Amino acid sequence: MPMLGGVRPPIAALLCGLLAVSALTALGLGTVHEQDVPQALSDAERQIAQDAADSVGTSINASARAVRRSAASATPAGSSKPATVLRSLLPAGHPAAGGVLLDPRTGKPLAASGEKVPLTGVDAKDLVRPDTGNIAPRVVASGTGAPRLLLFARVSVPVAARKQDENQDQAGDLRGNQDAEERGLLFVVSEKVAAPAVYGAGRTGQLVDRNGKVCASAPTTGAALAAATGHRALPAAAANAANTSVHTGDVSGSVLGDGHHGLRRVTGWASVAAADGKDDASGLGLTVLTAREVAPAKTGADHMWFALVAAGVLVVIAVLVTLVLWGTMQRPLLRLHLSAARLARGVGEVPEERAELARPVPALGFGEPGRAGRALESIRRQLLGETGPEPEQEVRRRPGVRALVLVCALVIAVWGVPLLFLLNRVPAAKAVPAAAVADQQARTEAAADRVQRSLGGSRTDLAAAASALSGASRERAAEVLRRERADHPTFRSLYVLDRTGALVQQVGKQPVRTLVPPTGEGITQVNTSGKIPGIAAYARIPAPGKAKGAKKAEDTAPAVVVAEIGVDALDDLVSRPGLGSVWLTDERHRVLAASVGFEAFQSLPSRRLTRLVAKTDAAPGGAGKSASAVLHAGTSPGEGLSVAAAAPLAQKGPAAGLGWRVVSAEPAAALKLAAYQVQARTMLAGLLALTTGGACLGWLHIVVVRPLRTLTGCAERLAAGDRRTVLFPVHHDECGSVTRSLELLRQALVERDRGAGSGLAAVPAPSSQCGSAP
Repeated sequence: MPMLGGVRPPIAALLCGLLAVSALTALGLGTVHEQDVPQALSDAERQIAQDAADSVGTSINASARAVRRSAASATPAGSSKPATVLRSLLPAGHPAAGGVLLDPRTGKPLAASGEKVPLTGVDAKDLVRPDTGNIAPRVVASGTGAPRLLLFARVSVPVAARKQDENQDQAGDLRGNQDAEERGLLFVVSEKVAAPAVYGAGRTGQLVDRNGKVCASAPTTGAALAAATGHRALPAAAANAANTSVHTGDVSGSVLGDGHHGLRRVTGWASVAAADGKDDASGLGLTVLTAREVAPAKTGADHMWFALVAAGVLVVIAVLVTLVLWGTMQRPLLRLHLSAARLARGVGEVPEERAELARPVPALGFGEPGRAGRALESIRRQLLGETGPEPEQEVRRRPGVRALVLVCALVIAVWGVPLLFLLNRVPAAKAVPAAAVADQQARTEAAADRVQRSLGGSRTDLAAAASALSGASRERAAEVLRRERADHPTFRSLYVLDRTGALVQQVGKQPVRTLVPPTGEGITQVNTSGKIPGIAAYARIPAPGKAKGAKKAEDTAPAVVVAEIGVDALDDLVSRPGLGSVWLTDERHRVLAASVGFEAFQSLPSRRLTRLVAKTDAAPGGAGKSASAVLHAGTSPGEGLSVAAAAPLAQKGPAAGLGWRVVSAEPAAALKLAAYQVQARTMLAGLLALTTGGACLGWLHIVVVRPLRTLTGCAERLAAGDRRTVLFPVHHDECGSVTRSLELLRQALVERDRGAGSGLAAVPAPSSQCGSAP
């Protein structure tokens, strides 16, 4: 019967596994090269450009929604003049440079406001058709030389069916009578293309169109702008890369420039288009470029020599361990298998094979194979009648194959443990370059700005809704609230309070806690404890116009509309790829929202983070400033050094008085720094070596060492005269083969003793079994 498994596969797997680990060590460590500008800085610049692009896209989308919302909510009277209609359509608080109301039948303006709106290429008749859906914004050239962003919306106004000619209709008022009907007009708003918001000292930002032409820059003056425009081919190249990659999802990247005056320029680019391409900003073909100059690091030592030495030592260990196992375990066990099979044939009925009993069994080998060989030799001599059973003696404990396997494991551990815990550790003083710490702070400031813009936009939109609620009927107010919540999925609840603080109307979920009717408009924190942080925007509802009984109506009119902002929306705002764990904290440094799991109003994960946030606290009358540092272990469980930063939420605007902070912490090991890459790959090599050695030697212990120890004991007891124990083979390998042969020899000894009249025929049935089972 053929043997399956046995001693060969574990030893061969150990050799192949250790050689594979040595090859991976040489390749993994040898391919890491110290760069003058670490990859972490290039990745950070790409992410900063992506943050700025998201901010630009969010701003454009918000402007487009505001224009459409204003056009949808406006209810001009039939007697309104075009100029009056236009004034009612311009969104409150919208930074419009100009606006125009177009007649779609002729394409001519009925009314205009502000600067002249560039209408080149605008087909009003085609755009006003309702089957085209929302009208996408456009970036067009203007007479001033600076490009303008055009925002469109359809508006319906009541007009009367008249008999005047077309020219009179365009020049006259939009007066109505009993036969009034709806008339569709095109509302166009022009605004300046805003420069991308970038953070970090010495960093520039540019917004370029699909042709590579710069639409806006930040900063707009000084040496930074001159440096930004020094690479004139870069905007066109980045715009081309963004427009060709937007369909593949690769919408950002980075470029490392040549050295100049001892510095190297790192440029990041990102498309303003959304990932799904379905928002208002996606069709504009805009691209954001950010750039900064960094001092190149000194070229570090090459790791190839260490990789080759470590790999070579492991190759030597693999060969030595294999040779030792082959010479002390595999070869003796195979010889023992052949000798046992030869003796089993010698006790058979074939006369030609009985001569095999005359050949002695060589008792060569270390530990158990040698002991089993000596027991086989004793059994052979007993079969020939030369001696009787050897008296069982107390055996001195000597090292055997188990100790040999343990020594081999220790030798492999001598190579793997230092790599896993000691070698190529990153010095704490040189762990993270200062530029990477500055980038973490810049991205944290961008996250704070993103939260502040979102809260400010919510406040502005709520103020527009408050104006629509002024003097509205209950049914009309409910419609306004439903539309406002549908336009703002971030609103958890939307409700109206009267002047006594009573809840008048509500849409959405139950409020965490209703406000005492405040004055004016702004952002506030509703609660300071509980399971859900309550954050709300509020706006005062203007009193309706004076009329008969107006005073009495004003006393009972709704006072304030409140929008409770969901925590999930804030979690999404602070979450950014590559920024690590991010928390939004209140003025007492307790967590309100986070990109990781948290409990409401819990403290930050470590005291070091809390102390870092305390550095951003404002002096009396100030707004505070950002701070960053490299923190030691303790930022979160299992981490070492972390790059942390904290930034005030806003220095002005509705959120300035809240005292909130955005805090981030990224494990330094997650940054693409050569030192950490070498450390990680060194640890991986040590772990792989220990795992491979442990797995293969454990395999060898299970399938060879334990069965061999059991087999040796059975052979020695058989040689000492135990004829009652049946030897039962379990595995089809060398140990199983020797066990089968020993059982045949036991049966031959029993028959011989019976023929000699030794009295063993009266021995009772076997009471135990001896096999090679592990």
